[in-house]
Formats: sequence, C-alpha cells, structure tokens
Amino acid sequence: MKLQHAAVIGHPIGHTMSPFIHKRLFALEGRSVSYQVLDVPDLSASLPALRSLDCFNVTIPHKGAIIPFLDELEENARRFGSVNTVKVEAGRMKGYTTDGAGCYKALENHGVDCSGRVLLLGNGGAARAMAFEAAVRQRDLDLTVACRESSQPKAVALAQEVAAFLRERGDRAFRLCVKTYEELEEESLPGHSALGFDLLLNATSVGMYPNTGESPVSGAVLSRCAAVFDAVYNPAQTELLRLAGQAGAKTIGGMEMLVYQAVAAHEIWYGSRFRQEDIALLCQDAQEELSRVFPGKETEKGRDAQ
Repeated sequence: MKLQHAAVIGHPIGHTMSPFIHKRLFALEGRSVSYQVLDVPDLSASLPALRSLDCFNVTIPHKGAIIPFLDELEENARRFGSVNTVKVEAGRMKGYTTDGAGCYKALENHGVDCSGRVLLLGNGGAARAMAFEAAVRQRDLDLTVACRESSQPKAVALAQEVAAFLRERGDRAFRLCVKTYEELEEESLPGHSALGFDLLLNATSVGMYPNTGESPVSGAVLSRCAAVFDAVYNPAQTELLRLAGQAGAKTIGGMEMLVYQAVAAHEIWYGSRFRQEDIALLCQDAQEELSRVFPGKETEKGRDAQ
C-alpha cells in the first residue's frame, strides 16, 4: 500500500493531540499514513506543500483564513464559515467542518440531544459550528447566545445568520436571542423567574490550562441548566463542569468531541467506519495520553478541537 501523507496545520502549534488520535485511527483502518505537525505562519506561502498532502486537519488561527485558498467548500463549511478538515485530490483542496458533528456525537453518547432550550457560550469558530449544527438538527430551535458585552455585535451577527438559515429552510417557530454574561447572572439571582435551559454548550476557552480555576458563568447560572457540555478537554474536569456537577447538572467533557471530530474526518477522507468500542477506548486512552505527556498538569492547547 502506498504511503500517504497527512498533517495538522496551525500557528503557533505546540503540543497537539491530533497525531495520537489520527495515528490510532489509521491503525484501526490498517492504513499506512505519515502524519505531521506543521507550524504554518503563512498560508499562501505553504500552499504548494499543502497541495502535496493527501489530507490534513486545520486548527487555529486558520479555520476561517484557509477558505479563500480552497478549490471547493462543502456546504456546512461554507455555512459555518469554518474549516477543520481538508481532502486533497490531484492537488485540489476541498474543505469540510467536523467540529459540530463531533460535539453532537459526544452529546448523543451521553443521552443528550439539542432539543429544548439551548444556551451557547461564545461566538467564535467553535460557537458558529455548534449553533449551525443545532439549527441543522433541530426544528423550532430555541437558542440563546451569551457573550461578553464587547462581543455583542459579533454574537448578534451570528444569531442573525442562523435566523436567516432557518427562514430559508421554512422554519417560523424558532427563538433566537443574545444575552451578555452579566444579564445571565442577573437573571439567576434569587427572586427572578427566568426560564432554565435544557443544555449549556461552552464554546469558549475559559477554564483551559493554565487558568483552570476559571468558569465563564457562575454556579447560579448552572443551577438553571439540566446538562452542561464543555468543549475544553484540558483539564478533563474544568471549573465549569465542577460547578455544574455541584448544581446537579449532567456534565460532558471535551475529549469525546475532539475524538469524534477526528472520526468524522476519516469518514470524509476514506469513507471509514469504526466500532463504537474502539472509539470509546480511544477517548479513554487520549485522556490518559494527555496526562502522561504533562504529568500533574494539562497541556495549554485544550482550547481547540485539534
């Protein structure tokens, strides 16, 4: 079998879990693939090298920046404005996004879906993927996007884009709103009668190593949430998840999203299918590998799904 060449690109790109996860997936497929970590400060200068690969993953800060350099864009990647997976055929590059699929597969594994009232923290690339994935999967979407006061224009723009997609699809009963974190906290004070949420999705990097004692929202807000998902996988038990557990919410960490977005990439590249028990073991081993490489502390790259 011909040796194929794959990579993960980003800048800066220090420790990343992508080689560990993808090499395991290649082994499960029985494929001979060289997987590199490439620090790419300048996308345009790196195009010849990227076109020589068979496939690659994209991490920050290139998930949006790479789009103008691609020859083709899958529909969800175009809609979400984010690419984390590229397939190369005869030098032509086609971009995909698997972040949203990875997130919702992790939720499904824990018996949680995106129906009901959803609270999304953040408005960056990961938040866009989660918001649009929820819109694709759910009719009559009820989504609240929460953000810092300074980020309100960006969050409002995201909500408007999702609303436009839903109207185009023919939905009329959806509910979309934007709140600041301060408004969320105020609504959670004693004496207020604000409705709760069925699911909270954290798409921010708050609580990531080394700032592990931080949470984007307080325990009071979390007490209004039935389930809480944190895209940060480093550490495994973030402050957000710790507070959510204390508040009685079901909690889900980010490592499964990281693994399942990689699984979705292999489905795109090769049409691969994996046994559920193999992927469950990979999730467990990936978390152990993170702890082994950085004993006593977690790596700083937990903010990104690569």
